[in-house]
Amino acid sequence: MFRFDAEQPVHFCDGMTRRDFLHAGSLTMTGLTLPAFLALEAQGAVKKGKDVNCIMIFMLGGPSQLDTWDMKPDAPEEIRGPYKPIDTNVSGIQISEIFPRMAKHADKYALVRSVYHTAAAVHDTGHQMLQTGRLFRGGIEHPHPGAVLAKLKGPKGAAAPHVILPTPMGPTGGNLPHGQSAGYLGKQFDPLVLNADPSKKDFKVADLLPPDYITAVRSERRQALREAVDDAVKAFETNPNAKLLDSNFSQAYTLMSSKEAREAFDVNAEPEAVRQKYGMNKFGQSCLMARRMLERGTRFVTINMFETVFNEITWDIHGSRPFTPIQAYRDLVGPWFDNGYSSLLEELKDRGMLDNTLVVCVGEFGRTPKVNPAGGRDHWPQCWTVFFAGGGVKGGQVVGASDEIGGYPKDRPVTPAEVAATVYHSLGVDLQHELPGPQGRPLPVVDFGVKPIMELF
Repeated sequence: MFRFDAEQPVHFCDGMTRRDFLHAGSLTMTGLTLPAFLALEAQGAVKKGKDVNCIMIFMLGGPSQLDTWDMKPDAPEEIRGPYKPIDTNVSGIQISEIFPRMAKHADKYALVRSVYHTAAAVHDTGHQMLQTGRLFRGGIEHPHPGAVLAKLKGPKGAAAPHVILPTPMGPTGGNLPHGQSAGYLGKQFDPLVLNADPSKKDFKVADLLPPDYITAVRSERRQALREAVDDAVKAFETNPNAKLLDSNFSQAYTLMSSKEAREAFDVNAEPEAVRQKYGMNKFGQSCLMARRMLERGTRFVTINMFETVFNEITWDIHGSRPFTPIQAYRDLVGPWFDNGYSSLLEELKDRGMLDNTLVVCVGEFGRTPKVNPAGGRDHWPQCWTVFFAGGGVKGGQVVGASDEIGGYPKDRPVTPAEVAATVYHSLGVDLQHELPGPQGRPLPVVDFGVKPIMELF
């Protein structure tokens, strides 16, 4: 992953390390030429004329279905929890009282209340499955849909095709990949990662190479650096990968030196009232930045609502430290999500962007139907809720249903693979298009026989 690291300055004469400088070369922004993209359209790999972007919000920690979007007010107290349902602007659909703004937009999104999986109930496993549609086995990491889209469609101008905001996923207990890389497609399709908090007053994404780069270098070091680079270039140019790497770095430099690309990150340019509406926190400002990035050419933005489940307020409500108490849903997590998500839908709609932007919200699993002795809920992959808006999805509906305690699918069970297939379907990607898999063995975008949740469209 190529990272902007606004919070951790680096040092290379003007503040850049040699490692970070060279790491820029691993970022490929070249993608496809226009003829290559048109060829993919002709082959049916991407649907002709369909250009849908995507914002994927990953609600790290695993939201409790019973306290958010699939409440059971008639169940016993130890099942239904502390929160009450409220009506939405769609008759017959209720959600938790912790989302008063979201309740006014139910006509824009569709809830899927019957997602489940049978793999291990660990965070990392869910991260993999909900994003790639597959588990990683035998050392094979499957690509994130943002990476697949970057490979099939390439960038728009100087914009990065796939960006992760605000930080990459950190440790969540399993020490496994999280499913947010390009996997076997290769690092040239890895996402660009902000790795900074856009809600901070001093937030700024600097250029990769600032204009005063040369003037900041003392003359004696400048000469030594030039000689070292000249020697390295002479040796490197004999390498068959030199041309590719040089192109990669050139494109990385173009990205960071592009006024339009840098403006996409500049949430400070937004009116204060707009920023406040999203919420002055990492998640809210990341939602705002995601809208700005899509407006400037990015195809896919992944927002990690949280970085880790340890010693941080998240959706992971085990109830005791280092995890989160259930009261945080009402006091912190709920308002953060409600303001960021609702503002995003409002602005996408008002700006005419919602029809060609899929907004998908997923968590890695649900929570146990019964409240535990610590007053929280534990991991529960047997049933939970995800939801979709825009990108051709018909809002104002519920697909699937859980049983009377929210423990298991009662109607229309949905797998993580179907969730991933739904994302690809909205983006216009042929589900059976073969990608260059590991060891030269082609693999389809999703496993054979997996279909989207067509009730959504």
